[in-house]
This record gives sequence, structure tokens and C-alpha cells, in this order.
Amino acid sequence: MKALKIISLLLIISACGNTDKEIDDLKPYEGPMNMIEGMDLYRSESATLKVRLVTPKLVEYVNGNREFPDGLYMEFFDESGKMTTTLKANEAIYFKEEDHWRGRGNVVIKNIENQQELTTEELFWKPSEERMFTEKFVTIKLPDQVLYGKGLEAKQDFSEYTILQPEGEFYIDE
Repeated sequence: MKALKIISLLLIISACGNTDKEIDDLKPYEGPMNMIEGMDLYRSESATLKVRLVTPKLVEYVNGNREFPDGLYMEFFDESGKMTTTLKANEAIYFKEEDHWRGRGNVVIKNIENQQELTTEELFWKPSEERMFTEKFVTIKLPDQVLYGKGLEAKQDFSEYTILQPEGEFYIDE
């Protein structure tokens, strides 16, 4: 009788244990680690303001990626502390491993000094290469004209750019 109780107990315990397949199926957690709401972040170098980032929500993941699901607004400043450029997007993601950003949904960059404005639905930014690019349709507003086209390669400060497939009418200096 005692042996029957021990065998029954061992069967119950072994039935509750994990199988090797269940253990192999377990994956490390890859979800959100932190969430910040109502963030207004300032970044400076040598006591000079360089970037201001405002977002309603920031989600940080285990792998280092950062997601801004409700959009973001950024201001960039020169060495004298004067704002030079602004960037707005309806949503954005920073991919840590590749060290690049992707903005989506009504992406607008304004170069205040040159009175230029870029709008597109998706834009990538690689800080290490100091460049921006997209394959989507772009509109660039200048003080005296508007340029359209598909695809863009540009310096990150928007001081130089190339529309890959321009469309419309253009002014040509002779």
C-alpha cells in the first residue's frame, strides 16, 4: 500500500513537470523594459544645448530599441545655441543595433536658417553617417519654389540633398 502511494505520487509529479520541448521553446524576454510618458529631454555638449526631444510616450526595449508610438518633435541647435532645424513625425523608432532612426507618418523637417521644409511619409536617419534618406514621395518647399519627387538622399542638417526621381517644373540657373 505504501509503495502504491509513492508510485502514485511520482506519477503525479512527473506529469506536472516540463518536457524538454517546452524548455527549448522558452525564449528570452524581448518586450518593453521602460515606458516614459510626457518626456521633454535636453542634450548638451560642453554646456551648449544641442538637441531637445519632446514626446508623449517613449518605450524602451531589452535590445536597446526605442519606440515613440505617439510621435516626437525634435529641435537641433548650433554651437551658439541657436535653433537651426526641427523634426516632427507621427511615430518613430530608434534601432540600436543598426544605429538608425525611422520616422513615419507626416514627417516634417524644417531648416530654419535656409527656409526649407521637407515633408514625406517615411524618413530614415543614420547619425553615424550624418545622412537621411527615403524611397517615399517627398515635397521640399523653398522660399521661391516647391520641389517634388520620389526618393531622397540628404545630409542630416538638410544643407545638401538630392531628390532621386524629381517631378514637376524646375528653375535652372543659366
